[in-house]
Amino acid sequence: MDTVYNILKERGFIEQVTDSDLVQQKLKDVTVCYIGFDPTANSLHVGSLLPIMAMVHMQRAGHVPIALIGGGTAMIGDPSGKTQLRPIMTREEIASNAKGIKKQLSRFIDFKDGKALLLNNADWLSDLKYIDFLRDIGRHFSVNRMLAAESYKMRLKTGLNFIEFNYMLLQAYDFWFLFKRFGCSLQMGGNDQWGNILAGVNLIRRLEGEIVHGLTLPLLITSRGIKMGKTHEGAVWLDPSRTSPYEYYQYWINQDDRDVAQFLSLFTLLSMEEIKDIALSKDSDIRKAKEILAYETTKLCHGQQEADKARETAGALFGKGGHADSGVLSSSQQAAPSYVMSADEIEKGVPAYILFQESGICKTRGEARRLISQGGGYINGNRIESFDQIIGTKDIQKDSFLLRAGKKRYMRITVQ
Repeated sequence: MDTVYNILKERGFIEQVTDSDLVQQKLKDVTVCYIGFDPTANSLHVGSLLPIMAMVHMQRAGHVPIALIGGGTAMIGDPSGKTQLRPIMTREEIASNAKGIKKQLSRFIDFKDGKALLLNNADWLSDLKYIDFLRDIGRHFSVNRMLAAESYKMRLKTGLNFIEFNYMLLQAYDFWFLFKRFGCSLQMGGNDQWGNILAGVNLIRRLEGEIVHGLTLPLLITSRGIKMGKTHEGAVWLDPSRTSPYEYYQYWINQDDRDVAQFLSLFTLLSMEEIKDIALSKDSDIRKAKEILAYETTKLCHGQQEADKARETAGALFGKGGHADSGVLSSSQQAAPSYVMSADEIEKGVPAYILFQESGICKTRGEARRLISQGGGYINGNRIESFDQIIGTKDIQKDSFLLRAGKKRYMRITVQ
């Protein structure tokens, strides 16, 4: 009988597993699994989508995922994949961030009626007594084995703090606690968590004499060599107040052609048959495949209404009936990222390169000067002749005007 393991494997989710045969056998029955999320910000970003989608597939197959907010472990910081000590956060910051993450996860996972659980490890880690913890848990860990783990090797080169050294013990304790309280028998996570996951598997075996399992997901690097979820402008957030649905849509539609088939498999719920038809056929239209990828990912994260709006806006801006370069802003074009200027500012006039930087369409004034000098700056579809060209009231069309950097980056300037 096919299990969710086969689905995850076919779609590219599985990197390492403790015992593939035993895990496949286990997944023939309802299984409780968990993945942890560190509340180091008030929003998750695209780099967290892989574990989220793994939980989505587990739930769709009838299993019970636990999304564990690391409110307790965040007070220490996971050294995995880090070259420096993470900043220590206050309890108030962690609690606020955890609240935002819970809201985002609820868009992907159905937490009603016990179909999934949303927990915070601060609820049990905060009350641990240190001496009891060392005696009951710490004695089962070999320091030599811990130092050999990849999660510690990188940090040893720059200096591993003692507080970080405890992280593996606490994550293992989480697995044991979830096993005892909720019957959780499978931990999933990024491949950099392999050592921590094995620590939990071994702890449960020592304390309970039971066999549980771990499964890791690949750490994705795009074909351009960029870590998944990062852009030249920073992280791509799941919170619409930090990355708008339109910007989220654009992130996906601008992916490298080589990544589209893989990303359709990992980040959408389209069947593999559909994905092969869309992205892998000899006559496939890569632009159409990217549009499908962008629409499906945006729909999962922000809902169908926002996905429809983002697609319509993108179509208008990039020539699908809207013709942004005409200089006349349609309602769809007006949904592009925007920047507000006062009437006084625009009456005085602003050099183009300064406006490009202040509106955020360019990161620095130097970048803006180079862009415009090389012919890549536009206002209302017209090329800006010089980097210091004055933008003023003559450029306003119905209380706004449209800037463009290169072929794909737009910013609507609203005058109030």
